Amino acid sequence: MSTEKLDGPRVGSFDALEAQAMRGSIDREQFVAVATKLGEITAAAAAGMADKAIAVGENQRWQQESLRDRYDYIVCGSGSSGSVVARRLAEDPDVTVLLLEAGGSDDLSSIIFASSYPVVRFNELFWQYDVKPAADINGRSLVQLMGKVLGGGSSVNTMVWARGHQADFDAWAQASGDQAWNYANALRLYRKAEDWQGMPDAGRRGSGGPVWVQTAQNPCPLATAMLEGAALAGIPTFDDHNGSMMEGSGGAALANLIVKDGRRRNMPTSYLYPVMDQANLTVLTAATVQRVKIVAKQAVGVEFEWRGSTISVNASREIVLSMGAFNTPRTLMLSGIGDEAELKRLGIEVEVHLPGVGQNFQDHTLVGTCLWEAPQAFKPNNNKAEATFFWKSDSRATAPDIQPFLIEVPHLTEKHASYAVPNAWSLSPSIIRPKSRGRLKLRSASPSGTIDLDWNPLGDPDEMRILRFATELCREIGNSSAMRPFAKREILPGSIYRTDLADFIRNGVTSYGHASCTAKMGRDAMSVVDGDLRVYGISNLRIADGSVMPDITTGNTMAPCVLIGELAAEKIRSA
Repeated sequence: MSTEKLDGPRVGSFDALEAQAMRGSIDREQFVAVATKLGEITAAAAAGMADKAIAVGENQRWQQESLRDRYDYIVCGSGSSGSVVARRLAEDPDVTVLLLEAGGSDDLSSIIFASSYPVVRFNELFWQYDVKPAADINGRSLVQLMGKVLGGGSSVNTMVWARGHQADFDAWAQASGDQAWNYANALRLYRKAEDWQGMPDAGRRGSGGPVWVQTAQNPCPLATAMLEGAALAGIPTFDDHNGSMMEGSGGAALANLIVKDGRRRNMPTSYLYPVMDQANLTVLTAATVQRVKIVAKQAVGVEFEWRGSTISVNASREIVLSMGAFNTPRTLMLSGIGDEAELKRLGIEVEVHLPGVGQNFQDHTLVGTCLWEAPQAFKPNNNKAEATFFWKSDSRATAPDIQPFLIEVPHLTEKHASYAVPNAWSLSPSIIRPKSRGRLKLRSASPSGTIDLDWNPLGDPDEMRILRFATELCREIGNSSAMRPFAKREILPGSIYRTDLADFIRNGVTSYGHASCTAKMGRDAMSVVDGDLRVYGISNLRIADGSVMPDITTGNTMAPCVLIGELAAEKIRSA
């Protein structure tokens, strides 16, 4: 379970109490006694919380000690798609579901409390992948991170719920030949998933779903000033950045966040924990998938490392890979699914030739960053990234292609770290419809081996034009009269890069943390899955995570991954 020692419940934290009850370190009576002192909760309500937490802990301990050799469904990865798939499949009491997660528990204060962002326990909570040095970013070698913990990215990200643009989903429908991926159905799936706390919008926003979503509460005055600055630059402001704003040319708004009472509402909290007391759901953490077992072009089971041993478990119905844009294609290749020449080079027996596995890599390119020093101290709030805007660098574009974010602390790459000062804030330019493409491949056939990753940021010449536009627009907003009370001076790019903005961008490029598209859905020779998310050439094997995106969505990718999980579960249950 958690590696973070809890000598007693954290003050004001029901989450900590529930975590301790699940682990069996406090009993019902202790739970109720402490809970009623923490806040406005009745003894009866506290007892109900205690009973649920204890039931979850007891059930999962029993399931783990009584591991079966066969389940109906095996879901590999508990991130923003995998948690959804496991929950929706387990809603059928007549099926058994095994969920495997390589990381550990998410019951850490650094995850639970929104104010703890950014989560920095890299060695424990993140997969880390070195990126091939690229001339287009001055020979720098970057690092790509992905959550390695229950909840995956939803446990370590910025907590921003950005659903994507209408054009994204209509393009997915066209690529896949399946209208289930179009915008109209995307709205239905989001309404199903959401418990929206903002202004009612019956056609676009849902209520009563698993995912608590609300606009950033009590935002830092810096965030509202940025919206005023955006308006002065000709960018309209909206009350909801996931409403009508994402059907047109874009706009500025306070961010939608999965934060409730200062706590992160990650996907395990939203989807898994409510059903983890059910006898048909087994959740294993620290279980690292090694390969899918394939017999006669059919996926029959999974091998994974757990508690120091290699375990083999079979699936009666289907296996779902939800391990993200790095580990899903990596596992496919280790299982003999990928480019034939590459697999043979490593001595891996070829099950099916799918040359698109590991290709089409996309991420949103972020520049860290335009930086200002404030004249006095201010207090960041929520996730320290409460305001954003989507806009077009070219009015002829079908959808916004930039999404700068206001970051209420310095956000700098290694090239610019020396410019950090107290009381500083950032406005980070970015590309959210990248034109460049990268790829990844295995270094060896070992399950413990790593990957070679060629991201190729700025690989398309037009991306420099887009980032120049975004940088100048950020400077215009940051230096506007609306933000002047918070801008004592512009530090970066400022006079340092006044004559060489391109060099500033090359030294500032970093990842948005939205790795996607490496096992894309489609109908061409480089597609890996069809519109039902079935892997071509292998029966009983599907993929449900950000790797199936034909093109990355317009904005943060957590919400679209939840949508992928919801639709995947519907397709599996209707098969």
